[in-house]
Amino acid sequence: MLDLLTPNTIDSPAIAMQSLASQGFLFATGIENSAPTIQGGRIRRDQMEECGHYDRWREDFALVREVGCGFLRYGPQFHRTLLGAGRHDWSFADEGFAELRRQGITPIVDLCHFGVPDWIGDFQNPDFPALFADYARAFALRFPWVQLYTPVNEMFITAVFSAKYGWWNEQRQDDRSYVTAIKHIVRANVLAMQAILQVRPDAIFIQSESTEHFHPECPRALPHAEHRNAERFLTLDLNYGRRVCSAMYEYLMDNGMTREEYHFFLRQDLRRHCVMGNDWYVTNEHLIDGNGESRWAGEVFGYDTVTRDYHDRYRLPVMHTETNMDEGPRGDEAERWLWKQWSGLMRLKRDGVPILGFTWYSLTDQMDWDSALREVNGRVNPRGLYDLDRKIRTVGQAYKRLIETWQGVLPQHSPCLRLPLAAA
Repeated sequence: MLDLLTPNTIDSPAIAMQSLASQGFLFATGIENSAPTIQGGRIRRDQMEECGHYDRWREDFALVREVGCGFLRYGPQFHRTLLGAGRHDWSFADEGFAELRRQGITPIVDLCHFGVPDWIGDFQNPDFPALFADYARAFALRFPWVQLYTPVNEMFITAVFSAKYGWWNEQRQDDRSYVTAIKHIVRANVLAMQAILQVRPDAIFIQSESTEHFHPECPRALPHAEHRNAERFLTLDLNYGRRVCSAMYEYLMDNGMTREEYHFFLRQDLRRHCVMGNDWYVTNEHLIDGNGESRWAGEVFGYDTVTRDYHDRYRLPVMHTETNMDEGPRGDEAERWLWKQWSGLMRLKRDGVPILGFTWYSLTDQMDWDSALREVNGRVNPRGLYDLDRKIRTVGQAYKRLIETWQGVLPQHSPCLRLPLAAA
């Protein structure tokens, strides 16, 4: 377990980051807690419920230890915990986090994963950022021993799927709704970080964000690909207080973001508390046609090449925070994918990129992710380290071996962390 600093005794983010780095490589998994709504809000896709975690949480935590992970991406379900402004039901979280602490598992706390409580509505609600910040502060007060957070998971994907593709939550498909979702989601993340730091000044935020790349299919696709390759950085640019390019500035202004709202993000100074968590799947690279339509391209550049683009832009320590793959008809595709991701990570590390950790997401199989949760088919996606009967899969055995083999070989990270921290 991470040797956590005593709350409120260390207020230097550099010291807190060095303390995290000195613990060694962060081998992690996650309990899938996606919870968007579909069909106009009539159906909520609560993956904790659909994958059996509410009934088998003690068993799930034991499996985290069994596979060898010391870190777990995990959080209470936002829609079940925040019952109204200032009203909380902590009963499930109290039991779960006490057990995590007892078992020596360090949580990376995921507070909002693709959905909000019904009474908030969706990401178009301008009250969402302040309500979420109050919730984050209440959680930090309730669990002051927690140091690692992902306030809003995959801000880019949350906005894209909810207000650009029209798949979840508000199910909109226009630029103004998309920009509105972006500014509310990122503002919520920023305000939550500030609220948590009021309680725990040495908190560290591991942004779990989808890293993407868009390839032009033909010359007519070049301007569309250029736009999408700038757009993919919007959430992290705003979160880290980095000026966007002129084309993205015009896009934001043309679609409802005000100058004051934009300057709110530029005024933030939270980078020094952050680790750039990046998520990588076979669907993260896209092919853009001459009309600007996109489709999945498969893996063209791969994890290490695209991650380098993001690291070169933000110059922050990196953690690989999500990946998975179906086991496939031969039963070994997930294992092959694991070793491919690990090889990419090791190449980045060899080239001097400060990599803090790796995550196979999630612990168990998932439900209906082959349709991005848009259809209620009850189809099990065999992507977990364990199946839904909690039997270890081939990739789970491979990950266990990987951890056993490498955990003593990848110890201290502090030498490679000093440069980014000093620069911040």
